[in-house]
Amino acid sequence: MFLFEAIPFHSALMWFGVLGGLIVLNEIARRSKWASIASFIVLPIILTITVWPKTAGADTSVGTWFHWAKVYSALAGCLGFMALRYIKGADKNKILLTFPAFILALNILEAVIRDFQCTNMSGIVDGVVMVPGSWHIMNGIAGILNIVTISGWLGIYVSKDKSRDMIWPDQLWYWIIAYDLWNFAYVYNCVSDHAFYAGAALLMSCTIPAFLIKKGAWLQHRAQTLAFWMMFVMCFPNFVDTSVFAVKSSHNPSALFAVSFISLAANIAVFGFHFYKIYKHKRNPFVSEVYIDLKSYQELKAI
Repeated sequence: MFLFEAIPFHSALMWFGVLGGLIVLNEIARRSKWASIASFIVLPIILTITVWPKTAGADTSVGTWFHWAKVYSALAGCLGFMALRYIKGADKNKILLTFPAFILALNILEAVIRDFQCTNMSGIVDGVVMVPGSWHIMNGIAGILNIVTISGWLGIYVSKDKSRDMIWPDQLWYWIIAYDLWNFAYVYNCVSDHAFYAGAALLMSCTIPAFLIKKGAWLQHRAQTLAFWMMFVMCFPNFVDTSVFAVKSSHNPSALFAVSFISLAANIAVFGFHFYKIYKHKRNPFVSEVYIDLKSYQELKAI
């Protein structure tokens, strides 16, 4: 295989199991305030005190600052989005509406820093095989472009249906695809042996709902599926490392280069289109939406 070593049939089935499980958990949490409270407040407190100090210590592949920061930043996103969704009037507060863009940019920036750090790492680091190269630089730049093209956060609103989803009309499908390509490349570069699940399955678990189940709520889907995955892998790091279901990266320099090159190319394209729209229509991405003239934006605005 180009990206991975051999993928056994049982691992392929487990990939779909992880994908389906994350989608189901996300649907349960987004449809119930009390399920969200149990999932993103009560459960993490219990795990922080009783489980993670034993399972996610310094001698494990998830015992790095990045993994601990990632689980709590994902949970912080979930809690912030819950506040916007469930506290009356919160979605009308312009200061609070900057939170989704801030936490999203922070999560991307964490990974960008890690990608740049990994240019100086070789061999087994924190239990993960590192292969340094230009791919880290390319994908770090792609992540910065992904941050720069975040826009329209003041247009976020809460849907009027029972689930009260956080809808972001200016966060359209091409930005989501560019993010997915960047994030997969990040995981493939920096946590390569986790990429089969933490890259591909995890990203699909939020992109599928954003395209087919609840459009416009991609960031909400992303935060919740990421939080569920990070809590799981912090409890069971061996699942992606040494279990019978683990699938290792090929660690092929050509594959590493190709994945990051595609990520960079996609984000350059979105960057170019983004600033073309800003220049052509004289829009300020800090105070207004950029894509209000597009049909895909107007369809989300009507939800």
